[in-house]
Amino acid sequence: MTTLFPIPGNHPQRFVLHNEVHARAPFNLDLPVRASHLALLLSSDEKMQERVHLATLCQRFGLAPPEKEADHFSATFNSFQIRWEQHGEFSAYSFYVHDTPNDPFEDSALKKVPLDWLSQLTGQVIVAVHATIVSPSDINYQENMDLSLFSDWFDGNPVIGSKVTGGAASVFTDFRIHVDGFSRFLIINHGLRAEQAGRLLQRLFEIEVYRVLALLAFPIARKLYPALKKCDRQLYTITNSMTLADHNDGELLDELTTLAAEVENYISSNHFRFAAASAYYQLVEQRVNDLREVRIQGIQTLGEFIKRRLEPAINTCQSTSHRFTLLSERVSNASQLLRTRVDIIIEKQNQGLLTSMALRAKMQLRMQQMVEGISMVAITYYAASLIGKIAEAFHVGGWKINPVIVEGISIPFILIIIAISSKRIHRIIANTTE
Repeated sequence: MTTLFPIPGNHPQRFVLHNEVHARAPFNLDLPVRASHLALLLSSDEKMQERVHLATLCQRFGLAPPEKEADHFSATFNSFQIRWEQHGEFSAYSFYVHDTPNDPFEDSALKKVPLDWLSQLTGQVIVAVHATIVSPSDINYQENMDLSLFSDWFDGNPVIGSKVTGGAASVFTDFRIHVDGFSRFLIINHGLRAEQAGRLLQRLFEIEVYRVLALLAFPIARKLYPALKKCDRQLYTITNSMTLADHNDGELLDELTTLAAEVENYISSNHFRFAAASAYYQLVEQRVNDLREVRIQGIQTLGEFIKRRLEPAINTCQSTSHRFTLLSERVSNASQLLRTRVDIIIEKQNQGLLTSMALRAKMQLRMQQMVEGISMVAITYYAASLIGKIAEAFHVGGWKINPVIVEGISIPFILIIIAISSKRIHRIIANTTE
């Protein structure tokens, strides 16, 4: 892309990042409208199959399929509109039809979609929702009317709802899955614009999807509670044993190492799910705030209902994750303390061993000195005897000397020579080792 000014070149991702703010924009919907929403959990292979399957639908109606790397797509077919989004662990399909039957949920938008194509969708359904936007006259709705009349559309269940979008619409639901496998939203239009209707439906669908995805961690938290309790009790037993005088540090250290590996395995196996639960819950709160709810007298608002039921479950998940993290830290602290004690014991043993080795070396030195003294006497004896023999030889040869006297006189001189030689040898050895 050329520029009018001599500025540096564009970053390779500049336009992709800039246009991300416009990605997944909501539909501008002509009212009234019926909508059906599906959220599917998919594996990596199923995500690839999903793109091919979506392309076959486009080919059937003569439309261009989504680009190869696209993660969202929207199009208008003969009798319905479709919006597809692919997220990290799920994909979402929204189908829209622009008419309203006498019964808001009598004919869903999915009836306009080819059934053979629907039957071949990949993945597992995590959320399925029908929604209908009607005008007040379509259902004879009036302010302050008896809302129990809505129960017929929700199979007699208590109705939850509020005014939303600055009073431009009223939303009603029961947050239950009905016999057709779908939950339901009834939206009454008090003055919605086309773009507002698209945003409102998208927010309601996202609330339902993120609410369920956040709760995926709740069964895991309940399942992990016995394991958490067992590990905590095991750590208490180990630390209590550390206070006893007759405990075996080696065995306790092995038990702590095994416990640390078990706790870390629990954390690493479930960290993603717990972190995702917190992230999804934040999205639910944000989408509920975006609705700008106003209470309708006599019934709970959507935000109030969701918070009362969802918040305890999320708190349980967060508490379980936090307790495992604290347990890991406690195990680490106990291991460090026990290792310190083992190191101190080993250091004391090494110190005793060094003291014993020093004592042995000192005794060996004393023995060496004693042997050296005996050796000096022996050398002196043999040297004096040698001189005595030489003196006898000279005496026999006619020299007037007494061999015994010569031998006796030589002994002190021999001792002095040996002592001087020994000191010199010790000095040479000392200089060499230094």
